[in-house]
Amino acid sequence: MQYHTGFGNLLAKGAIEKVQQDGFIGAFTGGTAAAAGGISAAIFFGYVASLVTKPKIKKQ
Repeated sequence: MQYHTGFGNLLAKGAIEKVQQDGFIGAFTGGTAAAAGGISAAIFFGYVASLVTKPKIKKQ
């Protein structure tokens, strides 16, 4: 038995399950609904990192 992890796999599995339930429109809504937690966490932690770190400006 193989276990696949990753963001792309999560999107694909969510889309496939939603297509089986809701039909064609599920291909567009299933992936984002399945990965909403990961997307939210990436946005939140990216924002926190931008507040904590200081940008380095290149001299031209």
